[in-house]
Amino acid sequence: MKRILVCLDGSQRAPHVLDAAVRLAHHSGAKLQLFRAVTIQPELSPPIVSMSPNEVPSLLLEEAKNELAALGRDVPAGVIEGVFTHIGSPWDAICTVARAHDVDLVVIGSHGYGGLDRLLGTTAAKVVNHADRSVLVVRPKPESGR
Repeated sequence: MKRILVCLDGSQRAPHVLDAAVRLAHHSGAKLQLFRAVTIQPELSPPIVSMSPNEVPSLLLEEAKNELAALGRDVPAGVIEGVFTHIGSPWDAICTVARAHDVDLVVIGSHGYGGLDRLLGTTAAKVVNHADRSVLVVRPKPESGR
């Protein structure tokens, strides 16, 4: 295994997903590519609403890239090969980037499966069903006392 695409969102689970990918890279000698798909939400924050519509995508991508860089600060030197962002449907963007970067494995976090997810399906489920390469779904650590 040479290259792992690590799909991170803005959730509290993202550091756990990254930790799992770092451990896997350590054992396999693979390099990590950190990735975040960005969607333009209907409820934008006030500073973004006042911007020109042409400026919004680049601002969102830059914010996402900065968040990925912050998450990767504690990763040992030389493990991260790149940091990438893309605007689009998360599951489709993940599958597209995985092919374009010819990764050996996609690592993604699992999320709750309630309400709307039951109807539409989770991002992780869509990636598992549509990716043309292996996918590792990282589940949250069980809380103590369970």
